[in-house]
Amino acid sequence: MFNLKTEFYLKILLLFCFIALISAYFIEHILGHQPCNLCLIERIPYGIGIILIILTLVLEKNQKFLVLLLILVFIFSLGITIYHFGIEKEFFQESAICNAKDLNENITKKDLLEQLNEIVVSCKDVTFKIFGLSLTSINIIISLLFIIILTKIYTSYEKNK
Repeated sequence: MFNLKTEFYLKILLLFCFIALISAYFIEHILGHQPCNLCLIERIPYGIGIILIILTLVLEKNQKFLVLLLILVFIFSLGITIYHFGIEKEFFQESAICNAKDLNENITKKDLLEQLNEIVVSCKDVTFKIFGLSLTSINIIISLLFIIILTKIYTSYEKNK
């Protein structure tokens, strides 16, 4: 079992995951800022993080493995976010994922016309900033902090064995 300090850090990370997702949905649905496709993908690690942190706090077994999975999830988050930041700063070209729509084989003419009328948010457009920073740049900072904290938790788990 983890010590109390480790449990405290995991609970803080869990709280931050909830805050990140709630904030993203608040900015989208209440404030009316449409996210791009990469912004939507950047939410996924926080959802996975919530599940894995809860499992880590609840389960007696496999905690070390779950923390390692959390580290990998937030390394993925950091990679996607850096890529998105590069698109915002025009270091990279927008990829097909930035313009992808939910197309399936059973699309009707009416659905296609509706999709053409929708406003597509470009991955390079920053529609919302906090303290002059885009949400993508804030996500880089959060992902880095998560990786550092989780790595310390993982190494402390190793030392306690």
